[in-house]
Amino acid sequence: MQFSPETGQLKCSNCGRTQALLAGSSVAPHDFRAALASHPLRPITDAALQVTCAGCGGTVAFVPPEVAGNCSFCGAPIVAQPKAADPLIAPDGVLPVKLPKEKALTQLKEWLSSLWFAPSALKRLAQPDGINAVYLPFWTYYFHTDSEYTGERGQHYYETETYTETDSNGNSVQRTRQVQRTAWYPAAGSVSEDFSNVLVPATKSVPQERLNNLRPWDLNALCGYEPAYLAGFKAQRYQIELAQGLEEAKAMVANEIESQVCRDIGGDEQRVISINTVYSSIFFLHLLLPVWIGAYRFQGQIYHVAINARTGEVQGERPYSAWKIGFAVAAAIIVIIILFSIFHRS
Repeated sequence: MQFSPETGQLKCSNCGRTQALLAGSSVAPHDFRAALASHPLRPITDAALQVTCAGCGGTVAFVPPEVAGNCSFCGAPIVAQPKAADPLIAPDGVLPVKLPKEKALTQLKEWLSSLWFAPSALKRLAQPDGINAVYLPFWTYYFHTDSEYTGERGQHYYETETYTETDSNGNSVQRTRQVQRTAWYPAAGSVSEDFSNVLVPATKSVPQERLNNLRPWDLNALCGYEPAYLAGFKAQRYQIELAQGLEEAKAMVANEIESQVCRDIGGDEQRVISINTVYSSIFFLHLLLPVWIGAYRFQGQIYHVAINARTGEVQGERPYSAWKIGFAVAAAIIVIIILFSIFHRS
């Protein structure tokens, strides 16, 4: 049986019989520091196999009768033999696939039709075997911040300035104008904030910018992880470890902390000299979020197209076909020559 996005249940691909999933555990965050000290590791499912692509290094897990096939992230054939899935920090929550493959292909075809001068090889992605549903790993973090800062507060004031200019009669005349100045005063203080759902992609196989553009993710629809969600799909093992993900989360909130500091400094302008932030009450979740993804090679480079398997949002990169551009330019030149010839004769 495989998970059916249309029904949200397990469905037999032969007879069509459906079966409700067992309720997964509640999605409850874990204490970060306790997890670093000792967190139980276990395979993503008891029956899962995993395989690592020799081309891009991505590792995916799947449950038979699903097979490895081609790599979802670089398009290369998988030649390594599957093995039992290695233990990992088990997923806490999953966003089930909601967009069936047929609708994903429709979204993909619409995106492809908007591309000018794309190589014909790109159209292969619009075939049923051109894309695969993969659950990508994410960390999401919750933490409290206390930040002490030093800086300067700028207050605007105005001075009257005298200047000389030439009037319409050619005479030099003196005039005055108001000029804005800024007085700077030292500032120091502290700010605090609670952050939640700081979502960090734990994959290196898909550019982070592309994953960010697939947002929003309807995290309110998260389900407690249940291995049956993997039936018929693949899941990538996280490539960014828990501690490294926290550092990325800190970088993601740095601008918000600086904005908060500027608001606290006040005045008309602000200069931030230093910020020292202490992070506490750190919790995390390991999430699996679904994408339909395709990858292909063109002139030695790998290109990806990813579709949010909840909303249908398409994000991708594309090459340009040199011969199609050359053909279009040649056709345009011929048309110009013909028009010029007709105009010259007349």
